[in-house]
Amino acid sequence: MNFKQLVTTIQTASDELQRSVAKAVNVHLTIRNWLVGFYIVEFEQKGEDRAEYGSNLIVRLSKQIKIKGLTSPELSRCRQFYQTYPRIFGTVSQDFKKLIPEKIFGTLSQDLKNISATEERHLGLLFKNISYSHWIELIKISDDLKRKFYELLILKTTPSVRELQRQINTLTYERLGLSGNYEKAFSQLQKKITPEKNTDIIKSHYFFEFLDINQPELIEETELEQALINHLQQFILELGNGFCFEARQKRVLIGDEYYFIDLVFYHRILKCHVLIDLKVEKASHEHIGQLKTYINYYKKNFVLETDNPPVGILLVTDQNKSLVEYAISDTDKDIFVSKYLLQLPSQKQLTDFIKKEMNRLL
Repeated sequence: MNFKQLVTTIQTASDELQRSVAKAVNVHLTIRNWLVGFYIVEFEQKGEDRAEYGSNLIVRLSKQIKIKGLTSPELSRCRQFYQTYPRIFGTVSQDFKKLIPEKIFGTLSQDLKNISATEERHLGLLFKNISYSHWIELIKISDDLKRKFYELLILKTTPSVRELQRQINTLTYERLGLSGNYEKAFSQLQKKITPEKNTDIIKSHYFFEFLDINQPELIEETELEQALINHLQQFILELGNGFCFEARQKRVLIGDEYYFIDLVFYHRILKCHVLIDLKVEKASHEHIGQLKTYINYYKKNFVLETDNPPVGILLVTDQNKSLVEYAISDTDKDIFVSKYLLQLPSQKQLTDFIKKEMNRLL
């Protein structure tokens, strides 16, 4: 063995072990959430005191259990996961099956416990090789055949979760159905999909919550974006003017999707929340629309009667250009809009900040 081979051998061993660890964690996370969904459905159907809880079961359960990440929406998601894939049970090991109480295990239908060899192999491959985040995207698909297509796509191409979302959102299933040559179209599709990396799995917020790890940067962001956010947070606080830091990469659940707001402040003079979103790319209608969605979400869920409407600031930048856009919340109080502009950092201040940081980082 020469030095080059030594380097390659060490790197290969490390990559393989990291891959194994990530897969093992995700298998345990998947079965944990499947079991949670199973327990909930079992209680809803046969629980001795189920009538006492009724439609409030999920909410009351989320307040009693002390498990990081299992909020009320996540418990509902676990239930949906079980209801969509009840037959995963047939693919799991005896060690996991022991987590189902014996008296319940005995009442399980044979249809749930016994599956065909083909289905067992198919579900087993999915169970062992994809992250829980992929399952979340799959259970959103109500059409069984369409879901089967994306299961096959995952097994054939191992896309990242973001890539899977893109394929679903761009109607790949429907477009392939309109193709005159399915095999050729699918072959072309496979060549365009970039496989998932080990780090994609590890960055999942589900991964960190399951391991009970405090991780402030839960979403996949580029290093450049993170560096800018780091300095922007400090820059805003140093301006004074009443800014109080509330959260970084604030996770909010809108519908059945999680979103992350880069920085959230509360301005004690204006008495309003200030939401800041940063993108290392040119401005688009999607960016502005997303920020306005965050503003409306805060209006509905966080604004108190004594608060003024929240305001959003969108910072968009690339290597050739800096741009700052204010997404002022809708209001007919022109005077108060002027107060926003007076109290918040000026567009020039923010533009100068971006240019300075870009020069320092690049």
